[in-house]
Amino acid sequence: MIQNPILPGFNPDPSFLRVGDDYYIATSTFEWFPGVRIHHSKDLNNWRLLTYPLTRISQLNLIGHPSSGGAWAPNLTYNDGVFYLIYTDVKTKSGPYKDCHNYLVTATNIEGPWSDPIFLNSSGFDPALFHDEDGRKWLMNMQWDFRKKEKTFHGILLQEYDAEEKKLTGPVRKIIEGEDHVLEGSNLYKVNGYYYIILADGGTGFNHSVSVRRSKNIQGPYEQDPMPQILTARNHPEHPVQRAGHGSLVETQTGDWYMAYLSARPLANKECPLGRETSLQKCIWTDDGWLRMAEGDGLPTAETEAPGLPETTFPSRAEKDDFNESELSFIYQSLRVPVTQDWANLTERPGYLRLHGRESLRSLHRQSVIARSIESYAMQAETVVEFSPDTFMQKAGLICVFDEMDLFYLHVTYDEKYQKVIQIIQHDQGEYDELLESPVPVKQDQSVYFKVVILGERLQFYYRVASSEWNEVGPALPFGNLGDEYGGKLGFTGAFVGVCCQDLSGQKTYADFDYFAYKNL
Repeated sequence: MIQNPILPGFNPDPSFLRVGDDYYIATSTFEWFPGVRIHHSKDLNNWRLLTYPLTRISQLNLIGHPSSGGAWAPNLTYNDGVFYLIYTDVKTKSGPYKDCHNYLVTATNIEGPWSDPIFLNSSGFDPALFHDEDGRKWLMNMQWDFRKKEKTFHGILLQEYDAEEKKLTGPVRKIIEGEDHVLEGSNLYKVNGYYYIILADGGTGFNHSVSVRRSKNIQGPYEQDPMPQILTARNHPEHPVQRAGHGSLVETQTGDWYMAYLSARPLANKECPLGRETSLQKCIWTDDGWLRMAEGDGLPTAETEAPGLPETTFPSRAEKDDFNESELSFIYQSLRVPVTQDWANLTERPGYLRLHGRESLRSLHRQSVIARSIESYAMQAETVVEFSPDTFMQKAGLICVFDEMDLFYLHVTYDEKYQKVIQIIQHDQGEYDELLESPVPVKQDQSVYFKVVILGERLQFYYRVASSEWNEVGPALPFGNLGDEYGGKLGFTGAFVGVCCQDLSGQKTYADFDYFAYKNL
């Protein structure tokens, strides 16, 4: 059996692809850089993070983007020896408007190099490319309507793409009309003479689902599946797997069908700090040509039958990163900007990650943050920092973050009374707070060890110096604050843990981190 989620932690909006004996899933990254994660498997059970295609600012410039903007809903396809990746760069997401630009990049090797982007359109998000049997290519995307009296979901658009001219061509056709609920994440497949559109239905919250339409003609009309939602937990609030939707299909070498879809594992209070994850479920086709889930009666499942492919495992990632390599592991991402030697490097002091402090934790531009997604409700992470601040404007330490509005930050800074101290900062829906009434003094030349342990809803920080025992520091904190359901926010990512450094004086004072360790308990 395959255990779900196959991609735990922040891995939403899966686009599922098979090329020969290799399986790939691309997932959204939003404001985290580099853009779009591509995961790889041989057997659908064992997965590894393989690469990021959007590694250059020329492909994805996120500076100034709102949190949960940026790279939305990638679509990964393959045709005639070329990989095609379509993605949306969302520059405005709040209010009535969506400034969302759709681009295409290509590569002949999944690990790159990937081309500079080709601009497609800006009419809506969640674009997808379909390669038809006659050699023609078609782009679909939902159309967003900002007008007051209209449905925000205005319909699904279809337009031909000319691969030679590298541009869209011909008329834009609306193949599905707008409805009162959102239909997005459209993926197109041709099976047994029918064109099937797999739709993300009802928004990405607890009302999320997968619905299906089909037609004999790519331009429609499309008929609704007699089962309104073929996958959803919307009517089962007690179900342990929620928010299932945004499905993407693959047929295996042996003729089995599987759907990758996003899902979430909420806490008891319905908050989802792990973010939207990727799950997998076997599918079947009915005698009258409709798609159904093989298990669960339309509910997302905690496991699914494996396809019986030869098992292929990958080396497990070391729990402790000693920063002894020449390049930073790509398990880490940065906020909005690429990692460059001027602010984050492993060379100025070999065996250490050196971060030069830059802008504040509220900045949408140039923060010095290196972090990775949290994958489990039972985990711990730790690091050690050498840092010599001489003003309260300088900080460095261990951060657990959803976005600039909600975070917990255990760090070293400067206090006029005690000089070098430990403090905890919280951002709670944008409200700044310091959680230690009296900061903890430490000696100027001491390295400081930081640790965070998460057990369910409880997040607890610890510190130690030299060979001393771990000391609990600060109150137990609500891990659920780092989820996109907290406070009713319109966010789409998940909780990250990592290291960071700030210097609001502009001196770019650096902090050295000797290691970073992460373990699911």
